[in-house]
Amino acid sequence: MPQKITKGIYTLVEEANQVVEEISVEEAKALFGQDDVQFIDIRDVRELQRDGMIPGAFHCPRGMLEFWIDPESPYAKPVFQQDVTYVLYCAGGLRSALAGRAAVEMGLQPVKHIHGGFGAWKAEGGEVGEKP
Repeated sequence: MPQKITKGIYTLVEEANQVVEEISVEEAKALFGQDDVQFIDIRDVRELQRDGMIPGAFHCPRGMLEFWIDPESPYAKPVFQQDVTYVLYCAGGLRSALAGRAAVEMGLQPVKHIHGGFGAWKAEGGEVGEKP
């Protein structure tokens, strides 16, 4: 018997956007380079190698986000223990919405994510660093 999916990805993203603030590329550019803002790239490492990333962003693969945020986790990362605004992004803005929701639900704040993700950032002339 085939699976019957009762809630699709676009519904999940829409719900996530009710919890985490979605910002435009222009708003993200205004935050870029501020000392109290940390950009978080949640894309797969292959995407970073292929396309580069926003300079100064911290790479956190989506699958490790919750483990790296939780200070009680053996995988906790100090970057998530700072008093800063977190700006998450993925390639197109869907994964970052879901990741942002998880981060907010864990208590991380403030958290935002970029509408259109890295693709929109690049298309609108956002700075791109070298590939890792």
